[in-house]
Order: sequence, then structure tokens, then C-alpha cells
Amino acid sequence: MSALARPGVRVALAAVLAALVVAGLVVGGLLGRRVLAERRSTAAGQDAVAAATQLAVNFTTLDYRTFDRDAQRVVDDATGTFKKEFAAQTDQLKKLVTSNKAVSKGKVLKAGLVSHDADSARVILVVDADVTNTAAATPVARHYRMQVDLTRSGDQWLTDQLQFVG
Repeated sequence: MSALARPGVRVALAAVLAALVVAGLVVGGLLGRRVLAERRSTAAGQDAVAAATQLAVNFTTLDYRTFDRDAQRVVDDATGTFKKEFAAQTDQLKKLVTSNKAVSKGKVLKAGLVSHDADSARVILVVDADVTNTAAATPVARHYRMQVDLTRSGDQWLTDQLQFVG
């Protein structure tokens, strides 16, 4: 009788194979969880960049004829400090934009994720805006570099702070 034909050897081999299968499943599960978590993190970072990009466009796109709607878009995508500060300055900004018949059309040239976790993100953006007003009928290009700090609220990223950076 060969060694493999013995009942004790077969049981031992079966136990070793079962242990290897279980170990493989555990390792596969752990790796799968890690990959899934990494994909979720990457998606959250991309969502934060998209939200910051939209906020930067909204913030730099104001038209004296549609100011209330334009300003409301900024407020809708804001929270915390930035929302309070922007809302507090809206009336003064409206007077300035309206009296100068100002029109600003912004576009984001570059946006990059600096950092993020499950609840917060920081994005740096390079933004250009073409501005016309009573003093400049031909569009004048304005260049901005912004740092936008976001906070997650449910499934939405909202701007908590916006700073102009050098």
C-alpha cells in the first residue's frame, strides 16, 4: 500500500488543502477590501475636485443681470465659514456688480487634490475669468489661484473655506 493510500495521510492532506483554501480566501477577502477602500477613497477625492471646480466656476461667474441666481449657486455649494462670509457680503457685492454692470465668466484651468479623508478635502485651483464692466467693454482676463477646503455633508462636498493663494 502506498503512502498516499493510507487513510491517515489522506486526512492530513485534506486538512492541509482545506487550510490552504481557507487562508487563500482570507487573504483574497482582505485584499479585496483594501482595493475597494482604495477605489472609494479615489472616487471621494475625484468628487471633491469636481465640487471645488464647480464652486470656483460659480464664484468667478457673476452677471449683474442674474446676480441673485449666480450668488445663490455659490451659497448652495457652501457651508460653515465660507457660507456665512459670502452671504454676509452678498448685498454689498450686488451693489458693486450692478452699479458697474459687471459680467465675469470663470473657467478652471487646473485643479489638484492636495489632501482628503472621509470628511474633508483640500483642492488647489488655477482659475481665469474674463471680466467686462462699465470701465472695460472688452473682456479683461483675471487670473486667480485658489485653495478650497471642503467638508462632506451626506453625499455632497461643500466649500467651507476659500482662500486666494500666491
